[in-house]
Amino acid sequence: MHTIVKSFRELTTEELYQLLALRSKVFVVEQDCVYQDVDGKDQEALHLMLFDEKVLVAYARIFPAGAYFDKASAGRVVVKSTYRGKKLGVALMKAVINTVKERYNTSEISLSAQTYLKKFYTDLGFQAVGAEYLEDGIPHILMEKLI
Repeated sequence: MHTIVKSFRELTTEELYQLLALRSKVFVVEQDCVYQDVDGKDQEALHLMLFDEKVLVAYARIFPAGAYFDKASAGRVVVKSTYRGKKLGVALMKAVINTVKERYNTSEISLSAQTYLKKFYTDLGFQAVGAEYLEDGIPHILMEKLI
């Protein structure tokens, strides 16, 4: 397994294809949620990809403060279904946190978590902020962490 972080312009067409396919498979097909995944924000993000050889198995996009939330943030956090249960989500989020620290020189990170994942993020040190809300018809909650 190896991790790669790239800006949108640095992505190869194969990497872009794999990350869009993974996001679509999980967020649109598995979660049965019709929404606009290609939202015009990928160009502003860093793309953190975890590969098993040449296969993308986990992914997150990362934004500087002010691009998505007031604080630096992560989103589209996803692990391929056949790789779940192997702690890749934890490894992915630790890499996200380190990338935010290194690339954006900040000590705060936010994310909009699907509510069913609240414990997962709480175990990583995130705290819920405010009330639940619907995003694309799915319950979410804003979560933040000092890093």
